[in-house]
Amino acid sequence: MPPLTTSLNADRSDLSPRQIVAELDRHIVGQDKAKRAVAIAVRNRWRRQQLPEDIRQEIAPKNIMMIGPTGVGKTEIARRLAKLTGAPFIKVEATKYTEVGYYGRDVESMIRELVENAIGLVRQQERQNVESQAKERVEQRLLDLLCPPPLSVDVNVDGTNSAEQYERTREKMRAMLRTGELDQRMVEFTVEQKTAPVMLGGVGMEQMDMDIQGMFEKIMPNKSTQRELAVREARDVLFDQECEALLDLDKINAAAIALAQDLGIVFIDEIDKVVAVDSKNADVSRQGVQRDLLPIVEGTTIQTRYGYVQTDHILFVAAGAFHHTRPSELMPELQGRFPIRVELTDLTIEDFVRILAEPKNALTKQYTALLGTESVQLNFTTDAVEALAAFAFQVNQSSQNIGARRLYTMMERLLEDLSFEAPEMNMGKVEINAGYVAERLKDVAEDEDLSKFIL
Repeated sequence: MPPLTTSLNADRSDLSPRQIVAELDRHIVGQDKAKRAVAIAVRNRWRRQQLPEDIRQEIAPKNIMMIGPTGVGKTEIARRLAKLTGAPFIKVEATKYTEVGYYGRDVESMIRELVENAIGLVRQQERQNVESQAKERVEQRLLDLLCPPPLSVDVNVDGTNSAEQYERTREKMRAMLRTGELDQRMVEFTVEQKTAPVMLGGVGMEQMDMDIQGMFEKIMPNKSTQRELAVREARDVLFDQECEALLDLDKINAAAIALAQDLGIVFIDEIDKVVAVDSKNADVSRQGVQRDLLPIVEGTTIQTRYGYVQTDHILFVAAGAFHHTRPSELMPELQGRFPIRVELTDLTIEDFVRILAEPKNALTKQYTALLGTESVQLNFTTDAVEALAAFAFQVNQSSQNIGARRLYTMMERLLEDLSFEAPEMNMGKVEINAGYVAERLKDVAEDEDLSKFIL
């Protein structure tokens, strides 16, 4: 069997570790060790795909555990990595499975969610592949609605065939349709609506809900309604119908399962919250979660509505702050399934300065773009960025440290008046300097009771 390759990520799956780190640097400041670890893990997956089948099946992914306080980039690294590689990706909270009534619940639902994500990716790619054919079919359907074919063929007195006359008329209509001259013409056609999903609640009902929904889709007929729309609007509705008709669902399902199995990434956040502590009742639940996670991370077969999924080669990335516990307090078997451990460091003032200015999605750039819609041109001076970073760092040190998320709070406070007044200001440029930052944020820094400003 040749290595699995899909057009979905053919242009992104062969990125070198250096290229991956460079791309991550565009969005995330610092944490070089974590970036290198995930880059190597992704490259190893590409290397595995190049090997013969017998060797490929023996090579398991090296799962990663990120250890670090909140707001330092753990989740963002995994999320950006998945977007960069085009791989199916889901983020789950380990604490979700510790609530009352969740013990023994279907922890396998994370794999089902991963497959759903893969279905969406493959479906999007397949839809792009059939777009040109769908557009042609939409044009033919619109012409049939605008210029219905004759019921019979007659020969006129002058010897012309009505079929030939109809074709000439149809070609004229086609030209008018393509130039948009008929966009306001009304057409009536049938629209099929799928049966509304059946939702069942309760513990352990995920699989039953899924099976019953599949049964209803087969038994219940689709509801058809007549709609009258302008050609401009009808074109979009018919295009969706034709795309759906051209999609091969079996092919999509098989490709999605293969994609999830070989390239899927599951990010398990708050893994430290399932470490057993002193409370006996909580210990039972948390130990149960670890036992349920173990076979999935080790490698097992999960049943989904699209087929069976093997988890042997899915990459698992776990993350936790481990403020009051240690990774060594996890079950030894579970620890062994995360051989790569990376510690993320606390953010410094210098890191805050870089976060505010360097990334492609930096906060200063976001707010400049937002207020630019009101014809207000913001200009953050260098000393303003440094002052803002210093205030954010100071508040983090004197209260709960929430990392880079503190910058969101500080930025909202800084620009609160300006955002409120912007529509009536009719101002061109507004310079944000260190004095402006100090004036707006001094109360936050001086007030010992910071509850109002803490997220």
